Amino acid sequence: MGVRVRFAPSPTGFFHIGGARTALFNWLYARHVGGKFILRIEDTDRERHVEEATDVILSGMRWLGMEWDEGPEVGGNYGPYFQSQRNKIYEEYLEILRKGDKIYERDGAIYFRVSGEPQLIDDLIRGPVHRMEEKDFVIFRSNGTPVFHFVNVVDDAAMEISHVIRGEDHLSNSSKHVELFKAFGMPVPKFAHIPLILKTNGSGKMSKRDIGALVEDYRGKQFLPEALRNYLCLLGWSPKDDREIMPIEEVIRLFDLRDINKNNARFDDKKLAHMNAAYVKSMPLEQFLERGRNLLPDSKLAGEYGDQVLAICQEKLRSFEELNHFVSYFFNEDFEYDREVWSDLRKRDPVLRIGEFLAKIENMEGFSEEKLEEIVVKLAETYGVKTGDYIHGVRFALSGRTVGPSFYRMMLVMGRERVLKRLKRALVEIEKWK
Repeated sequence: MGVRVRFAPSPTGFFHIGGARTALFNWLYARHVGGKFILRIEDTDRERHVEEATDVILSGMRWLGMEWDEGPEVGGNYGPYFQSQRNKIYEEYLEILRKGDKIYERDGAIYFRVSGEPQLIDDLIRGPVHRMEEKDFVIFRSNGTPVFHFVNVVDDAAMEISHVIRGEDHLSNSSKHVELFKAFGMPVPKFAHIPLILKTNGSGKMSKRDIGALVEDYRGKQFLPEALRNYLCLLGWSPKDDREIMPIEEVIRLFDLRDINKNNARFDDKKLAHMNAAYVKSMPLEQFLERGRNLLPDSKLAGEYGDQVLAICQEKLRSFEELNHFVSYFFNEDFEYDREVWSDLRKRDPVLRIGEFLAKIENMEGFSEEKLEEIVVKLAETYGVKTGDYIHGVRFALSGRTVGPSFYRMMLVMGRERVLKRLKRALVEIEKWK
């Protein structure tokens, strides 16, 4: 049969980072060993079921590049892949327990009769774990609906799941599940309980209510799916050479369950942002330009000037969410000046520096990065100030802010006439602030 793993989310909310990491580790292992990755929707809890949540999960998984081999919208030989459509299968497995005298009814609920024997869970990550169920437990509620433990095991048995890879918080359920597998007369799958994901401050398990805990948050912030996926790979696993930024093909080649850490992983939003920035910077230029044009469908972006503007932003951009802020002043001559930034600049005598720079470039021959840099260096030497005094002041005059793309490349893309016009405008505007 080979390796068959599954991700079985409940559509009771949105796509949580923890769920995405569980799905990813299952997907990676299946791809590593040439197995099958099954997606199963556990939607029996109708009271907590959120209709659109299933679409969010499916869309989020595809966004992260995790296609499933069997499941919703794909099909397969072990369906249906929604628990709400598997009632006939559950009745068949319940009958197996009834014939084996493994169940009884009390107060309308159906209880599973535990064996009272210790159960050994040979966990592929945590090693041997000894558990024993001492009390019988409910598998069907009094309203006739099956509980998680029952349907989870039935589905894994019926779908011939070979490896159950899930969060450490499910380890406490494992003895119940082993009892059920044995009662059905079905082989017990291999278990691998992956570490929990803690909040950024390490204070406890990350929940859906925590900031940055939902996959759709990062889609909304225009993060690259490759960057988020790469970061999730490192939450509990790492290659032996301590690399971090890796193509997914390399992760698949190296990924093994026995290399997963036992310790809980701490979610670090700053590290994720840094990784996203690295992915943005390393994008092929044409791919970067195409994405930028799609995010900023403005006619001003069309043509060579628009592409030049986008291209010089790539090196400094941390996320595509920032793109509009980065490029807006390139296409607007009436951009606003950041007066808070100006208050910090005043100690550098920016008006004087802008005027000195303006005088030099008005009559300069040629207009290149090298010549512009040469002018700034010579001015700084002549007046005994730092080159940064000119760079910050002139950048402010050209854009209304003090951060942005490469200073000299920015001026080259804008062109001499636009640069001269903006410097003169800035001197007039600043005069009004006195």
